[in-house]
Amino acid sequence: MDALSKIFDDIHLNKSEFIYLNPQGNWAFQYQDHSAIIAYVVLSGELYLELSTQRQVYAQAGDIVLIPSGGSHVGKSSTQLEWLDALDISDLFQQKRQQTIEFGEASGEKSFILAMHGTMDSIMAKPLLNALPDYMHIHHIMSSTAPEWLQIGLQFLAVESHQIRPGRDKILDHLISILFIECVRDYIAQLNDSNNWLSALTHPELSNALTAIHGQPEKSWTVETLAEQCCMSRSKFANLFAQIVGESPLAYLQQHRLRLAAQYLRHGQLSIQQIAYKVGYSSETAFSQTFKKQFALTPSQYRQQFQQALIK
Repeated sequence: MDALSKIFDDIHLNKSEFIYLNPQGNWAFQYQDHSAIIAYVVLSGELYLELSTQRQVYAQAGDIVLIPSGGSHVGKSSTQLEWLDALDISDLFQQKRQQTIEFGEASGEKSFILAMHGTMDSIMAKPLLNALPDYMHIHHIMSSTAPEWLQIGLQFLAVESHQIRPGRDKILDHLISILFIECVRDYIAQLNDSNNWLSALTHPELSNALTAIHGQPEKSWTVETLAEQCCMSRSKFANLFAQIVGESPLAYLQQHRLRLAAQYLRHGQLSIQQIAYKVGYSSETAFSQTFKKQFALTPSQYRQQFQQALIK
């Protein structure tokens, strides 16, 4: 499995849901920050997205806007519109899943927007989200110039969303994952900055090291053995890795191991010792000390805190 595929496997993108927004006249909605990917497909009308006071996105019919980190944002019919009474759609993906939400005024222009939402492990996704822009905007998805994968994916999504068949939820998870992966691949293909973690994923040599780290984190990797994976000298590999990824190979390896350990602690039943071995530590003590430096909690405390938060 290549590095990008393993990364998407690790972030656990799931629980995908969608709703249709059918606003009219002057309208606004807001979305609160979640550990989720969210995308808007403007089927008719238009949408102004306010990601911050300094950043706004205008999308018209046939556009898709994807917000990888699921950060807080506001959608509205006009840039001039006040949004103090904006409809909060954050919980509607669960409460009104697959339904059409009508809001706004009784008269005026209508818009019709497909909003898609998928949860993910934000800790495992941190390197990916840090390397991606705040949003990705694809124009004219229904035109003949739009990527074929996008047209097919949206058509398939439309069919699945109107039929209740066995395995439907899993298919929706995969469809939204595919849409996200393809958006990321398109972004990488157009990336001009070579000193970016995403560039390393497609680098002819460095991608082998990332595949090794993400595919076999339990192995006793050294700079030398990672360099061998790339058929490079130790010094050339170390310098190139630091230049493009932004940190040394062993620092990156340690951060990935700790993120993976945190995931095991949150979602698995493995003992601390078993987790230590699975992420490349031969000593439970060494693992616990390193983990505490990173998360300010021992592995046991981290697991307990997560379990208590689930109960609340």
